[in-house]
Amino acid sequence: MKRGCRNRALGWFAAAVTMVSAGCRLPDQSAVTPVVEAPETWVGGGVPEAVRLDWWRGYGSEELNAVVDAALENNRDLLAAAARVEAAAAEARIAGAERTPGLSASLDGRRDKRNFVGLPIPGGGNVLTTHASSFNLSFVSSWEVDLWGRIRAGKRAADQAFKASLADLEGARESVAAQTAKAWIAAHEAHRQVDLAEATIESLRVTEAQVRRRYEEGLRTALDLRLALGSVAGAEAMLEVRRRVMETATRRLEILMGRYPGGRGVAEVELPALPESVPAGLPSALLGRRPDLVAARLRLWAADSRVAGAEAALLPRISLTAQGGTATAELSDVLSSDFTVWTLAGNLAQPILDGGRLRAGVKLADARSKQAAASYESAVLRAFGEVETALAAEQTLARREASQRVALAHARAAHDLAGSRYGEGLESFAIVLETQRRLLDAESQALAVKAQRWDNRINLHLALGGGFEVDLDATAPTEEAAQ
Repeated sequence: MKRGCRNRALGWFAAAVTMVSAGCRLPDQSAVTPVVEAPETWVGGGVPEAVRLDWWRGYGSEELNAVVDAALENNRDLLAAAARVEAAAAEARIAGAERTPGLSASLDGRRDKRNFVGLPIPGGGNVLTTHASSFNLSFVSSWEVDLWGRIRAGKRAADQAFKASLADLEGARESVAAQTAKAWIAAHEAHRQVDLAEATIESLRVTEAQVRRRYEEGLRTALDLRLALGSVAGAEAMLEVRRRVMETATRRLEILMGRYPGGRGVAEVELPALPESVPAGLPSALLGRRPDLVAARLRLWAADSRVAGAEAALLPRISLTAQGGTATAELSDVLSSDFTVWTLAGNLAQPILDGGRLRAGVKLADARSKQAAASYESAVLRAFGEVETALAAEQTLARREASQRVALAHARAAHDLAGSRYGEGLESFAIVLETQRRLLDAESQALAVKAQRWDNRINLHLALGGGFEVDLDATAPTEEAAQ
């Protein structure tokens, strides 16, 4: 072939490769991210502010900080999530190994003995025998030219899966922090319920002693005494129920903290007050803030990269192989350049008949990409719903707590009035017992609604992906981060 014709052929070939390569580039990740419309502000209210991850430190409770820190350090679920991150990092490293040439070295030594039957040595009866030695030092390098982006797509998918595992670890961390804080709240409420039950028993015993004295003086009937004794016994039974609840809550907290569940309890301190304003941030920021949504988006991108890899697998594979070394009969000559041997080879392989395996692989990858897209959209809608539900509950629980305080004040006043009128003989003992029951119920409900407000605030932190004052741009996955 003439040089001009050869140059034109090479030029046409280069242009064709450029056109095909342009058509096989990995897709833009922003184009495969589903769009879920979100309002400019939350329907349930909330002050637009940024968030921080260690939200529990904003309440100023040293005990809460201590139990959450212990859980984040010792919780076994977090240790398992950290191990999954290490596994994903290793898989990403393995996936990227094909992008660079492979190199292997080998050193072989061999010594042979051969007998030539029928060829005796002249003058003797022995068989002719020869000995030979051979030594080979070789280096082999192989590399697949990733012309269509198949290897790049696999590497990109593995990197995105690794980043998703990092987001999963952060999500597990937030979940453990929230579970620990809620368990701490439950243990505190249970402890206060036990204190309330013990105080109620003491009050009922005082009342029972007064009724007994008046019964012995003939001023009250046996019915009043029976009612007083029954109330004390019922309160003692309720105390045991609440002690069991307290032990269960305490052991659950200890397990979350990675300790032996010995039921050692919590410190006798009052719960810190909740701030009335809720810095919920903006709905649009939620997509880059919640670790589970970040992970879902990264897995969607990884699934789309696998589609590109499956499509590239339909095209020819080009491989280059180089081998060099020495071959000699003397070990001392292994490194001598006089015995150098080498081989260069290229290979072009195109799948022709595979029973439809490769095309089925494309369909499988595409179906999983669609599944990942639907899962991402579902996770986003579910996240919006969790935030709106928690914001709405903030208002209803606040009103309920205010009403409960009023009910408690009236129940306490009614109990005092009934006791005074009973002492004057103006009310029956049944009324005294009823006011005592209502006072106990009001006090118990006041403790419960306070714990429920705490639980809901923790749910809101979990739904928002944190607390206050964090750089949102640092947590949002971008197209560049997915490369």
